[in-house]
Amino acid sequence: MVMTFSWVVLSATFGLQTTAISSAAGFDEIKWAPLAITTFLIFVYVSIFTVIGDLLGGASFNPTGNAAFYAAGIPGDTLFSLAIRLPAQAAGAAGGALAIMELIPEKYKHTISGPSLQVDVHTGAIAETLLSFGITFAVMLIILRGPRMLLAKTFLLAITTVSLVIAGSKYTGPAMNPAIAFGWAYMSSSHNTWDHFYVYWISSFVGALSAALVFRSIFPPPRPQKKRKQKKA
Repeated sequence: MVMTFSWVVLSATFGLQTTAISSAAGFDEIKWAPLAITTFLIFVYVSIFTVIGDLLGGASFNPTGNAAFYAAGIPGDTLFSLAIRLPAQAAGAAGGALAIMELIPEKYKHTISGPSLQVDVHTGAIAETLLSFGITFAVMLIILRGPRMLLAKTFLLAITTVSLVIAGSKYTGPAMNPAIAFGWAYMSSSHNTWDHFYVYWISSFVGALSAALVFRSIFPPPRPQKKRKQKKA
């Protein structure tokens, strides 16, 4: 809950931080500067949150990621722990969205927004499924099969995240995270609609779990070795 709350509050200001840094550094006329700055911010904050998550015993802010690692046979979660994580993450996201809208000065509120459906429901569902599949498979590939250096992993994660956010911006926002989508939908009282559940929950989990099954078929988890019984002399 704490991790998701903190990430929602912080990530909501990425656009504002990018604009402020670009203006202060005199990069306003450079077209690629905002993209580079946002990627750098995500790299920095993901690095920090990775350390914080480890200190909190493996806390995270994406329920589809947790479910995907479980489906891929990666040790860590159980069905019981997943059942506890999901509502905690959703509650943290809703709290984070409420908090940032209360704390942010009025003149900056127009820069704060969450995922929103830009197309029809079925197109949005397909887009969110594909985006969730892409981000989940990339995360698993980078973390489990990627470079050993943590900074290199984080840099690749930042590039992948920004690329998929740009790709999905004209479709679903995008979210690629049901908990964060729920938090912002709660602000507009659309969290209990079929469209929200269909696009941001069902589609996200279908995409993420499909990625986990594909990853598991390519990189099957090692089988536990049976202990051989020693024969008595």
